[in-house]
This record gives sequence, C-alpha cells and structure tokens, in this order.
Amino acid sequence: MHRIASQTIKYVVLPIFSLIFLSFTAFPCRAENFMFKYQTGNAYRILSTVEEEVFINGKKSFDSVIVNRISVKEKEAFPDGSADIEARFMTSENSSRVGEAPHYVWGEEYESFFNRGKFGHYTIGEDAFMPVVRDVPIFPGKDVRVGDTWTASGEEAHDLRVNFNLQKPFKVPFTASYTYKGVENTGGKKLHVISVKYNLFFESPVPAGNTKNLPLTTMGYSDQTLYWDNERGFLDHYHERFRIVIETTSGTKLEFKGAARAEVSGLENLKEGNALERVQNQIREMGIENATAHADEKGITISVENIQFEAESAVLTESELLKLRKIGEILKDFPDYDLLISGHTALAGTPAGRQRLSEERAWAVADYLAELGIKKHEQLFTKGFGAEVPIAPNTTEAGKARNRRVEITILDK
Repeated sequence: MHRIASQTIKYVVLPIFSLIFLSFTAFPCRAENFMFKYQTGNAYRILSTVEEEVFINGKKSFDSVIVNRISVKEKEAFPDGSADIEARFMTSENSSRVGEAPHYVWGEEYESFFNRGKFGHYTIGEDAFMPVVRDVPIFPGKDVRVGDTWTASGEEAHDLRVNFNLQKPFKVPFTASYTYKGVENTGGKKLHVISVKYNLFFESPVPAGNTKNLPLTTMGYSDQTLYWDNERGFLDHYHERFRIVIETTSGTKLEFKGAARAEVSGLENLKEGNALERVQNQIREMGIENATAHADEKGITISVENIQFEAESAVLTESELLKLRKIGEILKDFPDYDLLISGHTALAGTPAGRQRLSEERAWAVADYLAELGIKKHEQLFTKGFGAEVPIAPNTTEAGKARNRRVEITILDK
C-alpha cells in the first residue's frame, strides 16, 4: 500500500514564496478582493513535505516522510485573468531505515497542463493525475472582511493504477468552507490568513458482478491554513493536517493521517545565463580531476567520472571526499536550487547488485553534501541507474572507469 500513501499528498500550485517565521501585527481591517495574478513566463518551484502514518485494518503499518518537488511555469497569461500552466511533479519518499540519514529517492514524474482562473478554478483534462487537490483555494470574486465565510466545490484526484488497476484518476468531490481570519506580518510582508476545511465522504460506484478489489468508501478531512499575499496575487505558504480512510470491496481499511507544509521559490533558467560557463571555469580553476559540467533538460549536471570508493562498497575514499568538498564550494553559488544525485556503475556483477551499488553510492555523495551543510536532506534527491546509462564502452578499463561515475544535477526544472 506504499503507492497509495505517496498519492494522498496535497498540492497547491501557486506562485513564489519562501517560508520564514511569522509574527502577528495588526493592520487596519478593510475589505479585500482576493485573486491570482499570473504573468507569462513566470517560473517557480514548490517543495512540499508530508509526514504521515499509514494504517491497515486499524494496525499501524509504517511512517512515511514524502517530499514533493513541483516545477511550474505560467506559459501564457490571458486578459480574463486566467493562465495556461505547465507543471512537472516528482514524488519521493524517504527510503532510509531507522537510525540512517534520510534518503529521498527520485520517484515517478508526472507532467500536467491546465488552465487556472483568477479566482482559482481549474480547467484540466480527465486523464491528468496531478495536481491531487483541485480548486483550492477558490475565491468568491467579491470583497470580503475579517470573519467572512464562503464555500466552494473542489475535488481530490488520486493515482490508484498500481494498487487497484484504475487507469484514470480516482476523483473524490468535496465542498470546502473558507474563513478569512485576518492579517499577519511575515518579515515585513502583509499576509492574509485564510482557513480552508473540508470533509470527504464518497461512495464509489462498483460495477455489477465485480470481482476486483476496488475502493468502496472514501472518508476523511483536510484542515488547511493559507497565507496569501494579495498584493502579488499568490500563496506565500501553507500548512495542513489531514486524514483519509479508504474502505475497499474486499473489506480492507486503509488509513493515512498526518501533516503537510510547503515552500515555494523562484528559479531562473540556468541555461539562459552564464551559470554553466561559471561552473566549468570553477572546475578547471580548482583542478578537480575527472569532472566536467554540461547543461541538460533538468539543469546543469556536474559529472564526476572514475569516482573512487573502497572496493565493492559505497564508502568514499579520502581523495573523493576532497573532490566533493571542492564541488561543494561550487554548489554554494546555487542556494535555492535542489540537487539530483545520480549513481552509475560499470558493467560488472549482477543487474540487481549494480542497481543497489549505484543507489548506495548516490546516497553516500548526498549524505556527504548534507554533512558539509551544502543542502538539507529534503533538497537532495538520489537515483541509481546501475549500468543502464553508460557514457563509454564497457569493453576497456578506461571505459569502465568513465562509467563508474556520480552526477550532481543542479535542478532548475
């Protein structure tokens, strides 16, 4: 049921913010008309973290920490206040065992295209699995004062292809209740606090004669607090508590409960400036051997070939630790960008062994970058490729040395 856990996550696809401490400040109470303000070409990244407990038939199965990285671009803003938006969603879960450093493994990626109106309404295809939560927030399109309330319909769309073989999004409708709570001051910014609550109760239609295990009843709640920057027309940050219970036709009861929070930051396209040239110059000036940099679809990738670990292990040698310390100095120039650490092996041993070794070596590099304070663990994603993506023939020792590599991608998408 691991797959289901990763899909009960809340996504709010909205513009730029950074999460900082709040202090309450009184502002004059006046009417506000809340709305989104889109801009053609505006791009940003949302990083949300979900901590949840998973229960099966009332018995706790496991705890899960899930990081969702969403890169968003407002492709075109229209005169009616709406915008066409493209978004790429990547969901990762902490794969580490108790006592280990957290390892956020680069997970499945989704691409989604939709239109969103100035008051928050989505127009989205029936086959789109992301975002999970649609039409939150919805604004009333009129002036509201502190204490005013309104309601609006929305839906959650879950990806249940793996566990239930449902090939289209599983949609659960709800009616959300909104309350305008007032204003808080965040680092000198005036933010409007809006409470959003909704309950879930949905009985799924089951085909006559069904013999498959399908969702029968979905229940739960969401309790969110939004911090809205109305001057700029975007969500500054939010936090949430939630509980979802799915009862299936086989009698199984699945429960997910926990809390979510999100941060948003603006990202420049690194390939449009001189960032790549700067990184290449630093590698050369620092004398970092067997390291190169190139641009690709995800950002700028630093490739460290012939990376040295202790024999058949993921323990970095001292020479490689020194190399990573130098690379860490380069990465400090990109404080707002997440990193993808990819591990690769030469063609030796079994496929399963190569895969596991490539994953462990990616983890080793990520752990060391976190130890150096370059990034927090939730900004470091890892992925192992085994020997599936060679850059040289595995028929020579020189080629094998090149294929034994770790790639560090500075993500701008």
